[in-house]
Amino acid sequence: MLSTRERAQPPEVRIGISGWVYPRWRRAFYPPGLRHADELPYAAARMTAIELNGSFYSLQRPSSWARWRASVPDGFIFAVKGPRFITHIKRLREFDAPLANFFASGVLDLGPKLGPVLWQLPPTFPYDSALLDRFIGALPASRAQAARLAARHDERMRGRASFSVGDDAPIRHAIEVRHPSFEATIDEWADLLAARGVASVVADTAGRYPRIDRVTADFAYARLHGEEELYASGYDAESLDRWAEWARGHLSTGRDAYLFFDNDAKVRAPFDAMALIERLPRPG
Repeated sequence: MLSTRERAQPPEVRIGISGWVYPRWRRAFYPPGLRHADELPYAAARMTAIELNGSFYSLQRPSSWARWRASVPDGFIFAVKGPRFITHIKRLREFDAPLANFFASGVLDLGPKLGPVLWQLPPTFPYDSALLDRFIGALPASRAQAARLAARHDERMRGRASFSVGDDAPIRHAIEVRHPSFEATIDEWADLLAARGVASVVADTAGRYPRIDRVTADFAYARLHGEEELYASGYDAESLDRWAEWARGHLSTGRDAYLFFDNDAKVRAPFDAMALIERLPRPG
């Protein structure tokens, strides 16, 4: 069973954006003349977390993880998106080496700034209890477990692996699903997640994909892709108030809450995130 987070402080809410490298954001969110290298520090100064999504598309270099860690203030949190090679290409089959490679790529170098690891399944992936149980059971529950897993990386990572343990903190995982069969088997799916302490992502997708809001872990995770138009439409004051209340509900029962805006197409995400941050207590 995955370890729960040791409660050394009151529960907190973390709010941010999914990624920060978007050319269309320049001169709209990022001020004119801002160097591309300064976009992450600029965004991090206005958010309380960022979902790092480059890791979804390819394995990143240890130097990149170290640079991202150094670019944000102490106390900042990155959620990290797991590789699509595992979820979309391998489709949770033969994932042992790719999972080891992912954790050997430098993820652990984020140190205390490593937040939940997000796994997004494709819309064509139906509920399969055996496949899902095996994958979830293989996810490392702590930094030490992740380092032991990373040590089993294959030759692809030879000479470029980095997986220092640091403190043996728990590692959280969250899964976002998009196939309607998960709604039809919601109780079984929720039980499977809860048995391992993995969060079920609440995905707001303008009605395109299932929206499953079930508590299965000691934290909650929401991805806001657009209320009326996927990846494009923003959230008005009333909608933001509802999401603020959703977060407060989890805080009141001792759970941390993470909310990430992925409605980036019309540069709504950073402004919606900042507006929601103003409605809720800041971490620490």
